[in-house]
Amino acid sequence: MDLPIIPTIMGAIAIIVLIIIIATGYIKAPPDTAYIISGLRQKIIIGKASIRIPFFERVDKLKLQLIAVDVKTSSAVPTADYININVDANVNVKVSSDPILIKLGAENFLNREPAYISQVAREVLEGNMREIVGQMSLEAMVNDRKAFAEKVQENAAPDLNRMGLEIISFNVQNFRDDQNLIENLGIDNTTKIQKKAAIAKAESEKEIEIAKAQAKKEANDAKVIAETEIAQKNNELAIRQAELKKEADTQLAIADAAYEIQKEEQRKTIEITKANANIAASERDVELKAKQADVMEKSLDAEIKKKAEAERYKAQQYADAKLYQQKKDAEADRFQREQEAEAKKAEAEAMKYAKIQEAEGIAAVGQAEADAIRAKGLAEAEGINAKAEAMKKYGEAAVLEMYFKVLPDIVRNAAAPLENVDRITMYGDGNSSRMVGDIISSTTKVTDGLSEATGLDIKSILSNFVNSTKNNSAPAPTPDNFEEVPTED
Repeated sequence: MDLPIIPTIMGAIAIIVLIIIIATGYIKAPPDTAYIISGLRQKIIIGKASIRIPFFERVDKLKLQLIAVDVKTSSAVPTADYININVDANVNVKVSSDPILIKLGAENFLNREPAYISQVAREVLEGNMREIVGQMSLEAMVNDRKAFAEKVQENAAPDLNRMGLEIISFNVQNFRDDQNLIENLGIDNTTKIQKKAAIAKAESEKEIEIAKAQAKKEANDAKVIAETEIAQKNNELAIRQAELKKEADTQLAIADAAYEIQKEEQRKTIEITKANANIAASERDVELKAKQADVMEKSLDAEIKKKAEAERYKAQQYADAKLYQQKKDAEADRFQREQEAEAKKAEAEAMKYAKIQEAEGIAAVGQAEADAIRAKGLAEAEGINAKAEAMKKYGEAAVLEMYFKVLPDIVRNAAAPLENVDRITMYGDGNSSRMVGDIISSTTKVTDGLSEATGLDIKSILSNFVNSTKNNSAPAPTPDNFEEVPTED
């Protein structure tokens, strides 16, 4: 064999050996498992591929998955306030991937099952949990489980790290005690919460009722104030309307009185003119007419004013009573019972006032009528006196005129009883002339009575009148020669 062939064969053998080593020693670690190569070299592979030298290196596996650990105290543990309780917690641990801790985990749990790791971690966690229970009160643990879990984790983490383990989560499931103190704490808290809730509810309801009552009171006050203002405004309106009506009635009465005064003044002027035309020398007659007109004017003015005042007052009282009644009818629907009492009181006072005013009005009307009658009587008396004075100025001619003017009436009245006689039968001569003589005798007696009553000698006046007509060629004054002075009816 040639020597150059030997190196070639050796190279080929080396290549074959290398291929065999690669084929038999190739390994690939999954992400949840750590491959630990030991021998010629120490290497940890997680989620990577590598080559192990056969016969010189070995590969061991270390699981990195989470391991659930149910941690329970095997017996009751006294708390800081000496209450025996049992604690139940769920904890998740795993072999740490930290390069330092994983070496410790490989030393303790290499090729071990998760159940073994869970048992070791449970013993460590239970011991630390019992230690933390002894440091805390029952109420503190029950009220703040998170703080309790954090303290257990902080206390147990160093022990587990020395084994290559780390705590992923720690959750307290339950606290139990044989005396039901935890339940009683819950009942007490529940009672306190219920008490607070009941108190809060009662306070809220009280505030609501107070607010409702206050709102109702304010609404009622506002309603009473508004209705009171409305009633006041209505009263003011009624009073103003009555005042305006009073002013209107007053002006109307003044206008009527002015009309009557003007009318009387015109009548007075006419009468004075006629009197001056008939009796130029009768100054007294002019004064009489003026006085009569003045008296009549005052009488009419007083009568008209009193009548107008009475009518106005009557209308005003009727309007006030009607308005007051309408207002009371409206207030009866709106006002409450206390307002109704006030309304009745006001109505009684108004009726009382109306009666008083009505009585005063009636008295005023009576007084006005009496004054008018008295003024009329005075005027008539003064008129008669004036006529008498005028007749004196007319003299005997006026007396004769009056005599001749009333003579037919005297004769007619003297013969009036005969009108009731159906038939008169006379026997003997001269009976008819005797009947006529009786009538004339009655007339003469009337004339004599007038002479005695007035003091005028009518017979002498007639004789003088006859003699004057015989002696004077001028015609004697007759009733047709002068005009009678008009007098007031």
